[in-house]
Amino acid sequence: MLIQNPLNESSVAFPILECAHILGIICGVGTAALMSLRLLGVGMIRSSPARLWNETMPLTLGGLVLAISSGLLLFSIDPEMYYTNPVLRFKMVVLLAALGFYYTMVRRAAARDRKASLVAIVSLGLFALVPLAGIYIGYY
Repeated sequence: MLIQNPLNESSVAFPILECAHILGIICGVGTAALMSLRLLGVGMIRSSPARLWNETMPLTLGGLVLAISSGLLLFSIDPEMYYTNPVLRFKMVVLLAALGFYYTMVRRAAARDRKASLVAIVSLGLFALVPLAGIYIGYY
């Protein structure tokens, strides 16, 4: 007997989850981008990188938790379609790389309290690929 997903029974589940997913991306990726831009020396220059890291961390973590948990629920609505989609697999690999890079290299650069242009550019590039790949999931 197959287990039925209660999310498939509701006509509003997908749009609500999609909105939560986008809100999580905005908070998580947005604050990560803000931190990377600060490491580039663009914006928020009155705040040190270490201070900005500490101030944005709760919003970054909260946004990423919301984006990942709502993304998993969206995946559960039609797992066969998403599992066979190579764009989703690409997005997951890039997401893991972005998170790993952000919480190692960007954190270290922020703790040193100085500019780190290469680290910031790589972080921005990885985090930009995640939502861009998400857009193309439906087109593949």
